[in-house]
Amino acid sequence: MADASHQVDLSTCDLEPIHIIGRIQSFGWLISFSHDWIINHVSTNSAEIFGTPPEDMIGRAATEFIAPSALHDIRTRLQILGTADAVERMFGLELIDGTRNFDVALHASGQSFVLEIEESEGGRRRDYVSYVRPMIDRMRNSATIEQLCASAARHLRGLTGFDRVMVYRFEGSGAGEVIAESLNGSVDSFHGLHFPASDIPAQARRLYSRNILRIISDVDDPTVPIIPTTGPNGDPLDLSMSGLRAVSPIHIEYLRNMGVKASMSVSIMRRGKLWGLMACHHYSPLRLSYSVRTAAELFGEFFSYLLDQKESDTAFDKRGASMRLHDEIMARVAGGDSLIAAFDDFADSIGKVIPFDGVVGWVDGQFMSRGETPTEAEFAGLARFLNTAGARMVWSSENLSQVYEPAKAFAERAAGILALPVSRTPRDYMVLFRKEQLKEVFWAGNPEKKIELGPNGPRLTPRKSFELWKEERRGYARAWTTDEIAAAEALRITLLEVVLRLADAANVEREQANKQQDMLIAELNHRVRNILNLIRGLVTQSKEGAETIDQFAEIIGSRIHALARAHDQVTQTDWSPSSLYNLIRTEAAAYASHSADRVRIEGPDAMIAPGAFTTLALVIHEMMTNSCKYGALSDSRGRLVITISAGDDRSLEIDWHERDGPAVTAPTRRGFGSTIIERTIPHELGGAATVDYPPEGLRAVFVLPAEHISTYDTPMPSPHEAPVVTGNVRESAPELFSASALIVEDNVIIAMEAEDVLRGLGFADCQIVGSVRAALALLDTATVSFAMLDVNLGKETSEDIAAALHARGIPFIFASGYGDRSFTTTRYDGVPVITKPYSERDVRAAIARLKHG
Repeated sequence: MADASHQVDLSTCDLEPIHIIGRIQSFGWLISFSHDWIINHVSTNSAEIFGTPPEDMIGRAATEFIAPSALHDIRTRLQILGTADAVERMFGLELIDGTRNFDVALHASGQSFVLEIEESEGGRRRDYVSYVRPMIDRMRNSATIEQLCASAARHLRGLTGFDRVMVYRFEGSGAGEVIAESLNGSVDSFHGLHFPASDIPAQARRLYSRNILRIISDVDDPTVPIIPTTGPNGDPLDLSMSGLRAVSPIHIEYLRNMGVKASMSVSIMRRGKLWGLMACHHYSPLRLSYSVRTAAELFGEFFSYLLDQKESDTAFDKRGASMRLHDEIMARVAGGDSLIAAFDDFADSIGKVIPFDGVVGWVDGQFMSRGETPTEAEFAGLARFLNTAGARMVWSSENLSQVYEPAKAFAERAAGILALPVSRTPRDYMVLFRKEQLKEVFWAGNPEKKIELGPNGPRLTPRKSFELWKEERRGYARAWTTDEIAAAEALRITLLEVVLRLADAANVEREQANKQQDMLIAELNHRVRNILNLIRGLVTQSKEGAETIDQFAEIIGSRIHALARAHDQVTQTDWSPSSLYNLIRTEAAAYASHSADRVRIEGPDAMIAPGAFTTLALVIHEMMTNSCKYGALSDSRGRLVITISAGDDRSLEIDWHERDGPAVTAPTRRGFGSTIIERTIPHELGGAATVDYPPEGLRAVFVLPAEHISTYDTPMPSPHEAPVVTGNVRESAPELFSASALIVEDNVIIAMEAEDVLRGLGFADCQIVGSVRAALALLDTATVSFAMLDVNLGKETSEDIAAALHARGIPFIFASGYGDRSFTTTRYDGVPVITKPYSERDVRAAIARLKHG
């Protein structure tokens, strides 16, 4: 029997020494050595690579076993090893002369250095880190935190191949919720489920804060001991920063109860604190190479930065709203309104920033209310309770009755409270209330743990059931967010200023002095906040200054005509924003009518403000005439592609790309035309202009700030351009959409982009594979009605896949990064081919040709 006096709770789990577990996972090897290179710990499998029994390695110099070239690299990394939590990585290291290469990690552990060794990928290794930047670029477009988290889960699953990737956010209690996830389609969803704090104990959370990535390749791995168990001083080797560290038996049992065979976690840090985890599950053993794990760790760090930026932007917007509320209230006070006289107007203004169901004003013992609130008698008692909370900060609760028993009498009307003290004596308040909101919390199984006696003594056992378990919470209101509390604090300062400005001058001298002191503190706080917000706005919004240019010389005739045409286009629209497409087409018609069919415009049409239109017209005119005189349009072969796109800040980017024309050389003399092209937009419009002269064709990029752009519209077709394929391709070719769409693409970024395009066209299910073998296997097990094949798959082509699709009568199209039809020209001459980079318009047109070909 266990000692009944011994309490077993969450602190029991917190005492488990998971960082000194004394074992590693069996897919790697470990050596620990002192500052003078004497080996003090090794994993018992070390003989596999060093050829010496591990017991015989203890006490000997590591330099006896490691190749000189590897020693040089390791010494270099030791020199640059930073903090105690830093880990240095080396890939493809020839650790032992004449043997295979290894990937290694190096970190400090107390007075020792730990070298962790894994089998190198060798020739199969890819630069997975290069995938991270485009993934992050795609995620930047997420409008909300929820969308950002969902995108992060999807991209990490694409990078690692786990069956389930979850974004798990911790709550203040240590419990957490799955707020986003990405699944392979065959596993259950955990989205929206809560997990108790005991599932990730405090000491595990502390390790997650230090060691960003944690991998468990196989829950059934017998693992490998480290010898000796302890050093001469009796301390075991600290594996806090180890990537190979074995796992707590309790956690292994937890994963087995879930049915999970392999897992990985990437910590989400926000300003030094653990915000959450990207938790990954796989239902069969999965060993990720060190390069993939490094890329995943880098991805997690960049995602943390994006998340922090998104949350900071939201908080910044809230602070801006608070400042506008301050100005609005102060304007009313300046107009002679008092807090009492204009209570309803003040309440309306506050509600724009902090949503509430009821509000009470309590000033000089006078009660004012609006909405769902306690009665005056009920509030009088509550005011005395609030007096004990202090007067220098807001006070909030989502369940008032937990801390104030009489609140149970009015819990349905006012369960949540946000109290703003606005004076010292007497205690005056502006108090916001929220009604009770019956809350259902869905847990992944019953969160209450049972106590079990085992070989390790009394402990909490992992739950064996993760079936949905619903908890119903009463007496709670919708919680006040951190941003709302911060806005309330700013509002408190504003209201304090209002109250103090309207205070009775007849109060005693001491009271008046206290009020003046509070007013000065509030005013100073407000001014400092204004200055800090201004500085932040300048840092965020400032753009590079434009270079100066000489005033325009005498305008030659063609430039005058260009300005006149631009002026006509603006006046035809009653001096409203005008079409950039029409401007380009007009210049092409004027100077390149013989080759207008070789001028292609891509992207949305931008409606340019009149003030910027004539300036842009001069630049387009110079570019078009130069192309006709010297560039791609000066012969019969050249082509001009003008790509229009909108930046994240709605700025306009014009990419002018000439190709297949005469060889290009940079001009030796910079004439007035070059001045117009390169300096007019920066000088007059505050934008940017760059011009490059590669031999294969001139390339120029122009950027106009968003203030000069009214809207982005769908362009009207030109007589010289092929009409855009419109309409619902799913309706015109329903048989293509009757089953799964197969995407064969060896680049994960392009594959996900293709998936987005096909889903946008109406394909409900898309299956992505990256090799011929995987594609043929999927065709044997899944029903496919359409396929999109990358021609070149690294060291192989998709010819065998095309043959299998052709034999099954499954329609397909090719995507090529080289414009090379190679094997397609003879056997598959009728199959549409789109050239990378492609757009939804290109895919839509290819499907249309597939249908009518």
